[in-house]
This record gives sequence, C-alpha cells and structure tokens, in this order.
Amino acid sequence: MSPVTDEIKTSASEMYTGNEIGQEKSRFLLKEMGLPNGLLPMKDIEECGYAKETGFVWLKSKKKTEHKFQKISKLVQYAPEVTAYVEQNRIKKLTGVKAKELLMWVTISEIYVDEPSTGLIHFKTPAGLSRAFPLDAFVVEEPQKEDAVKEAVNDHHHEVDGAAKKVEEEKKGVSNGSAVEVKEV
Repeated sequence: MSPVTDEIKTSASEMYTGNEIGQEKSRFLLKEMGLPNGLLPMKDIEECGYAKETGFVWLKSKKKTEHKFQKISKLVQYAPEVTAYVEQNRIKKLTGVKAKELLMWVTISEIYVDEPSTGLIHFKTPAGLSRAFPLDAFVVEEPQKEDAVKEAVNDHHHEVDGAAKKVEEEKKGVSNGSAVEVKEV
C-alpha cells in the first residue's frame, strides 16, 4: 500500500502531474535543499508532491527506472514510487531507491551532504553502512533560460539573415540582366 494517502495529497503545499513538470520540480527542490539536481533521475513521472510543513516528498512514475551514474559507474534502481523526508542538505527515511553493490541490490535510506561542503555526498543503508561519492557525479547540466533566449534570438537572426541574402540574390539576378517578367496590372 502506498504511503502517499489522500490526506497527504490534500495537505501538500505543492503537487504536480506530468513528466515534464515533475522532472523540473524535483530538480528544483533538490537544488533548493542543497542537494545535487540529478539525484532522482526517474523516468515517466506521473505525479510528484511536496508537503513543506513536514518535508515529505513523493515521486510516482509509470514503472521502475534504472539509471547508471556514469562518472562513478554506479547503477541505481528507482521503484515506481519513491518517498522521503527532505531538509537542508539531507534526505531521510528514503524509500524506493536501491544501488547495486557487487552482485546485490542495497537499499538506500538516507542521503546527505557535509556542511560545510567537502565536495562529497553520502549514502546510508538501513543497517548504517555508508559510502561517499563526489557531488558532481549527481549534477545534471540544465539549459539556462538565458541560453534558451539567446538560442531563440540567434535562430531568429539566422532566419532574417537568410531572407536578406535571398533578397540580395534576387536583386543581383535583376541587375545582371536576367530575364525578369514584369506584368502591369
């Protein structure tokens, strides 16, 4: 049975449905909490929510997601429902996340970043075992809104430049004595 009850949903300060907004909001919340934005790379998110008062967060997707963090060659599995309590630099009571260690899947129950930062992020199991990895292994480059605007402006300039070039070529065709038919109306 899901720990995300209707009562939790109605008390949530934020709740979103759909993959695109779910991806965006989960990355934003992670960054806001001082954690790397690529920590929960779930696919096909159907719903995500955040109860600010308690720190409870949930992500629901269509099916489990397996993701390999390339920089550390670590395979992680996310269940169709991931829940946790978040606070600054820490995720506690995490459910639905497992990492592959040697030949077995190990449940991850807590994630935290040192304060002040050492550049490491720590992952703990329910048994208290932990491993640390570089923070940057879990950061996803996001296109900046400024970059998107610049790209749109550049695209527009290329379109205008292309149209201007075409007009110039047509003018040259007329001035070179090319046959141009002009009809009077």
